[in-house]
Amino acid sequence: MSFALAPLKLLIALGRFVLDLLGVIGRLAKFAGQALLKAVTPPWYPVRLLEQMALIGWFSLPVVGLTALFTGAALAQQIYVGGQRFSAESTVPAVTVIGIVRELGPVLAGLMVAGRVSSAMAAELATMRVTEQLDAMVTLRTDPWRYLIVPRILASTLMLPLLVLVANIIGVMGGYALSVSRLGFNGATYLATTRRYLEADDVMSSLVKAAVFGFVLALAGCYHGFRSSGGAAGVGRATTNAVVAAFVMILVFNLAITVLVFGA
Repeated sequence: MSFALAPLKLLIALGRFVLDLLGVIGRLAKFAGQALLKAVTPPWYPVRLLEQMALIGWFSLPVVGLTALFTGAALAQQIYVGGQRFSAESTVPAVTVIGIVRELGPVLAGLMVAGRVSSAMAAELATMRVTEQLDAMVTLRTDPWRYLIVPRILASTLMLPLLVLVANIIGVMGGYALSVSRLGFNGATYLATTRRYLEADDVMSSLVKAAVFGFVLALAGCYHGFRSSGGAAGVGRATTNAVVAAFVMILVFNLAITVLVFGA
């Protein structure tokens, strides 16, 4: 009898999972809509925005730059090794620049910034929630949405395209440095091939992805931090959930943008 009920139990568990997932998506969408509504209505806090732009952009540059540099060099090496099997070593500059600009640059930069920024946002907001600082702000007639959440989301959305642009340049130069120093490429020929195969659509794809990734990683950090509860354990859960959610949304939106927007 229990064996016969196993498919039904599995179906019930699957349905519960789908409903919970839809509930999370709905709450996240509602949170995003409210944040956008607050962003277009006064009062605004430009000083807080500039502060967050510095924290997210400038202080994330070292880790993003190092990631792009080593990834570009490793990608050039792997393309060269794979190209040797088909006598296609000359494709290293073209494939490296396309791979970095269209895919690896925005995705890796988004993931690195998410690991650094989403966790920090969630931890800070969750700590303010459990210590009742957010309630104190409301008592003092300061809207925590406009003062805390909107500057973070706007700063992340604005700064990540700049970070990705820098990461793309560093990644391409990493491939260039390894190809010239180790693989025997001529530097001028390598750069000429890179310029010939890089198109405006590649750069546009990279920047669009970066803006979306910046929005979703800040949204994940603010959402989980703002809704935190349960004391110190709640702060830990909020931080973990923010990073995981940011990573998942970056990968999902990357696929959606690649296939639906720039698939042609």
